[in-house]
Amino acid sequence: MNSISYFLGGIFLTLWAADVRAQTSKAPFNPYHYTITKNGQFNKAAVASGHPLASEAGVYVMRQGGNAFDAAIATQLVLAVVYPGAGNLGGGGFLIARKTDGKLVGLDYREAAPAAAHRNMYLNTAGNAQTQLSQNGRMAAGIPGTVAGLFATAQHARLPVARLIQPAIDLAEQGFVITAKEAAALNSHKNDFIQYNSVPPVFVKATAWKAGDTLVQKELAATLRRIQQQGAPGFYEGETAALLVAEMQKGNGIITLEDLRHYTVKERTPLEFDYKGHHVIGFPPPSSGGIILWQVMKMIEQYPLAQYGFQSAQAVQLMIEAERRAFADRAAHMGDPDFYKVPVQALTSSTYLQQRMSSFTPGKATRSSAITESRFTESEETTHISIYDAEGNMVSVTTTLNGSYGSKTVVAGAGFLLNNEMDDFSIKPGVPNKYGAVGGEANAIQPGKRMLSSMCPVLVTRHNKPYIIAGTPGGTTIPTSVFQTLVNMIDFRMSAADAVNKPKFHHQWLPDEVYVEKSFSPIVKQQLEKMGYTVTERAAIGRTEVICTNGKQITAAADSRGDDSIAGF
Repeated sequence: MNSISYFLGGIFLTLWAADVRAQTSKAPFNPYHYTITKNGQFNKAAVASGHPLASEAGVYVMRQGGNAFDAAIATQLVLAVVYPGAGNLGGGGFLIARKTDGKLVGLDYREAAPAAAHRNMYLNTAGNAQTQLSQNGRMAAGIPGTVAGLFATAQHARLPVARLIQPAIDLAEQGFVITAKEAAALNSHKNDFIQYNSVPPVFVKATAWKAGDTLVQKELAATLRRIQQQGAPGFYEGETAALLVAEMQKGNGIITLEDLRHYTVKERTPLEFDYKGHHVIGFPPPSSGGIILWQVMKMIEQYPLAQYGFQSAQAVQLMIEAERRAFADRAAHMGDPDFYKVPVQALTSSTYLQQRMSSFTPGKATRSSAITESRFTESEETTHISIYDAEGNMVSVTTTLNGSYGSKTVVAGAGFLLNNEMDDFSIKPGVPNKYGAVGGEANAIQPGKRMLSSMCPVLVTRHNKPYIIAGTPGGTTIPTSVFQTLVNMIDFRMSAADAVNKPKFHHQWLPDEVYVEKSFSPIVKQQLEKMGYTVTERAAIGRTEVICTNGKQITAAADSRGDDSIAGF
């Protein structure tokens, strides 16, 4: 029988599937019986990702002579099969890496607006925003960048992509058993899959999905084979491209063959700053995550956080106020640097950040309406992978469809979901997107422009040696989750597992609310409310993946909030 095994709280649990399949997969792991592992220590290499089969695939290719870049390619491809809510071929992402010689790599394969896109495309005749068009269906999709990103990553890898893609092909062709969380997600989106597809995709079946059911994706396997045989043109040209454009023409989609053919990956120079004896490396625009992380960490650096204590009201308030100010800057000044001059130097200068915190009053909430726009003369469904290899290469990659299952539209005949990233543009000044973020001219829609992202893949070195690799999904909560994870490790000296799993909180300027997880301290919540904060409980924040090393031992931690899992050797 098929099964999924869990080791949780010291108890080994196995879920058995109702059907029986011959275990003939060529994959280097058993897709019908696998274990979710949250924490581990290794001597040579490790992967932490959103699904155990994906982490195992990354470790497998490193055992076969590949490096961390090979693992990044294989892991992303497997996630496109086993984690359809966020893993993808039809989305995009950012990869940041530090090679063993210290050289930094930044690859931007964020989705881009099609040539037919324009700033008012989601407004009706009365000028009102139609967010249902920017968030669901064919018109919500930007030009996918993931496949191009994988081949750009390959220049730093050792093994051919044709070999790295095979585990994903096998899993799509022969199927894998799904977890309880995956079953619940598929069931909850059944009506969306029916509404936004002309033909029901494989994610729809007559009866409800349950843990242990096998998901087979033959059309996706065929698409992966075309990529295996033809390289990137197997996606951006030929049959797959024709199927994608045909899907656009079934509704109001605007991606064309020319859009696909002209998509390119952009190399970006990573952002670098120091924090309390550590060197932090983040991703620049069109990701807002790196600048936000720089701002919030430098805003709090002068304060004795360790003395305040972990999630004391004093520490939480300080961090909330830093988050508030950084997100106000995000709304006003951040966008695609190829279209808008993002004032990175001004936003991250020590003078400016000190001035930004001058209105901070301990024990009293600042109002977001009081945080005005700065002016200069000079701009949530995602998944993250952290990888460290035996040579000391560090890779942090965050990839996304934007919302859960993206636009909910599957390319008929090709088997992959399209993103809904157009909603990450500011479709109208002051109108919040899916995650409540607002924006203006810096992030207005333009043909070929890349929409502003909250993704925040990050690397940290200590004494010029690898230390932390981290990142998370979570829409606008991404940079604040990474911020809190790093502070937990650096200031509060937590283990990777504790840093990942302790309760998270979030503030993003607008709406003027502090969001906390249900496990957040009720006493601290009351103390914040007495200071004047509106505190709202919400569902889990992020799914952070962390790898850290002291030069001798590698520790990996996967978030307990999902099916995330680590692997290594």
